[in-house]
Amino acid sequence: MRIGRSNNPAGKTQVVVLTADAGFEEQVRLTFGASEQIVLRVVSGTLAGMESNLALEGATVAVVDLDAGRQEEMQALERLMARVGTWPPVIVLTQSFDESVARTLLQMRVADFMVKPVSPVELVRTCARVAKGPTATEATEAQIYTFLPAVGGAGVTTLALQSAMLLLNSGERGKSSTCLVDLDFQHGACADYLDLEPRLNLGEIEPRPERLDRQLLEVMLSHHPTGLAVIAAPNRPAEMRSFDPDVVTRLLDLVSSNFDYVVFDMPRTWFSWTDSVLLGSDKLFVVSEMTVPGLRHAKQLVAAIEERLGDGPKAQVIVNRFEQRLFSTGLRKSDIEQVLGESFAAVIPNHYNLVREAIDRGVPLDEVKPGNKITLQLKKLILPQPDEKSAPQRGAVEAKDKKLKLSWAR
Repeated sequence: MRIGRSNNPAGKTQVVVLTADAGFEEQVRLTFGASEQIVLRVVSGTLAGMESNLALEGATVAVVDLDAGRQEEMQALERLMARVGTWPPVIVLTQSFDESVARTLLQMRVADFMVKPVSPVELVRTCARVAKGPTATEATEAQIYTFLPAVGGAGVTTLALQSAMLLLNSGERGKSSTCLVDLDFQHGACADYLDLEPRLNLGEIEPRPERLDRQLLEVMLSHHPTGLAVIAAPNRPAEMRSFDPDVVTRLLDLVSSNFDYVVFDMPRTWFSWTDSVLLGSDKLFVVSEMTVPGLRHAKQLVAAIEERLGDGPKAQVIVNRFEQRLFSTGLRKSDIEQVLGESFAAVIPNHYNLVREAIDRGVPLDEVKPGNKITLQLKKLILPQPDEKSAPQRGAVEAKDKKLKLSWAR
């Protein structure tokens, strides 16, 4: 079946669906057939079998239902994506889901990925979203900053929180939409530091992850008076749970699609979803304290990340609570640079009383002491410098194209 744009009535949306599932085909016909503004074309069969008869030049959206466990199906999809490029957007449906399949689909640049069974409403919403085109999608893709502890008590939450505040106020025409996400579901402290009620309940979402949408996200958000959005779960210090990675990555992808900036406060424990979060980061910071064991752990963690992520984002080390005293026999900045080499990013000065007061009051450091040294150092590290702002916009888009997204189904 060859489908051309000339066959499309003016002003109507053409949806092409390829499936070998008779039940799903019937569901699709009932769902899309109810609208006079949608022209539906169904190709019955597998992608491997119908590939040569499938033309998408006139389509607004293509939905491909395939078995991701069959190599010939994935190879046919790869050839199809190489042929059509980014338009029309292709939505892939499959009954199987694992990390390997998801990464492969991302590399092929599919517009979205859904796991069957799919509700008719969710399928329509997804088609409507991807039909807006690549420009709209890029405009909502967040810049992601991830903070990962090398040792316990390194001050990751404080640095993640203050960085989120800086990004929040970095907009040239006002505040930039920014979300701080506490991924330490057992001992997280972000909500406590800001005196907020944590509202995230992954246990309630886990049985039905397809419920995750913008409306449910709003219910799970806590809002600080500054305008910062926070996602945090109530502390469960006596309960060790490993949530379904699909649920976590769906949540994080939804967050990244609805904010300009997202800051992740990571737990020290490595979970099944940790790789996905790190791969989706634009900036990845490992936070250490100013001790010899802390620096050793940071160096080991950077090496482990490089081994696991390959060409993913490069980890940079922040040494927190740095103090340099005259005639001291302790560590110097030159010692830190020598140990960490190219992975060294910056040192953050120690100002315990300031940090403690900000935490006790639930406010940013600048509200306690404007222009403090911690904030000034974080600004140099987090916010784009003048030469970076003047870089060609095309380079930023190309860099974003190379970045793996957090999840594979919204």
